[in-house]
Amino acid sequence: MSAPPVPARPAARHGWVRALVTVLAGLVVMLVTAALGLWAAGAADLPDGAFARVVTATVVTAVGGTLELSGDAGALARTRAGLTVMPLSVTLAGALVIGAGFLRPLRHRAVASAGELAGWAARLAVLWLLALTGLAFAARQTFAVDLGDGTLDDLTGLFDAAPTVGFTTNVPLTVLFGLLWLAGVLVLALLVASGAPLPGRLLRCHASVRPAAHAMVVLLLAYVALGLVVALVSAANRGHGGDTFAVILLGLPNLAWLALTLGQGATWHGRVDGPFGLPVPHVLDEILRTPGIATLNLRTLTAYDSRMWWLLVTDVVLLLAVAFLMAMRTPDRLPAWRHAVRLAVALALTVLMVCLLCRMSAHYGLSLLGIGDLGGGLSGEVFLRPRLWQAVGLGALWGLAAGFLGALPARPLHRRGRIGASEPEP
Repeated sequence: MSAPPVPARPAARHGWVRALVTVLAGLVVMLVTAALGLWAAGAADLPDGAFARVVTATVVTAVGGTLELSGDAGALARTRAGLTVMPLSVTLAGALVIGAGFLRPLRHRAVASAGELAGWAARLAVLWLLALTGLAFAARQTFAVDLGDGTLDDLTGLFDAAPTVGFTTNVPLTVLFGLLWLAGVLVLALLVASGAPLPGRLLRCHASVRPAAHAMVVLLLAYVALGLVVALVSAANRGHGGDTFAVILLGLPNLAWLALTLGQGATWHGRVDGPFGLPVPHVLDEILRTPGIATLNLRTLTAYDSRMWWLLVTDVVLLLAVAFLMAMRTPDRLPAWRHAVRLAVALALTVLMVCLLCRMSAHYGLSLLGIGDLGGGLSGEVFLRPRLWQAVGLGALWGLAAGFLGALPARPLHRRGRIGASEPEP
């Protein structure tokens, strides 16, 4: 008699229930992170129960959503306002949770069809679309601007020009960018996780793309971890615990990844004017708070504080480490120059992403009877933007150098590991 057939291993379960759990887990983590960060920043005292709506708006901006700021100061006055910033701590928390939830049912698989991966991603996208639409409609609020006591308050009262400022969400753009954000998270998760299955036609990515993508994610997370240690030590030594935890929970990657580009020699331009301030170390605020547009780079930083040379040292150490890691994870034996080219491309794309995500701007002003900005301490402007293509070019050069040097010590170790693995057991 022939042996009974062995039942086939069941396919990975990734239905609607698991998709719902993944989306809800990502949203909950993002909402909690945003709420704790805003609470640490003092936003819990906002009037009219606005705290929940501000938390929702923070999550919307964290996934690329668009907020439209508006102002009103009566018939004889006007306000102007604008805000462009991504709270990358919230973004990173959601990306890690959703990416892990996307990969979990696919583990222990060598190959998956394109249709299976597309179906699983589509379930997540449908539920994410519904959740994001709800958040977009909920993220809207109007605030009255307190002018205090004085002549300006009397004038605005006389002309019925009490200023208000509020925000609403551009729902179509929020949904579009939110879906693009989700697609980016899912694709990056597949590229980074070495154990995640790929369609047969994309198996070449396992050897050529995955090691470089994994190295870049390790680099970005290492900078965030290092920034967390620096922030906690600074809070323990200098106080201001609430402000520090607000920065950690809202914008730690904004500062950590800015440091990555500055250490490579990139230049950013910015300004801090009026009552606004950036949640940044004191040296950055001092450089940016100038009458004109300030230049922020390694030279201007070290002119204020010579310890900023550690940014350069950190870049050297971490880039050599991830270059070595990339070479060790590459299954094929490649010459060092090919490792250098791959890391150059990966690092240039990473720096481009950092420059696009870490830009920020905010402004607010009040004018009455067409006479300039009468807000006094109410008017102000904050912005920070990179010299984009210079930063990308420097990233490519750093990638070439680090990729070549990091691959050299990996070659004998890689060869020894392959020989050892091929020897038969006694």
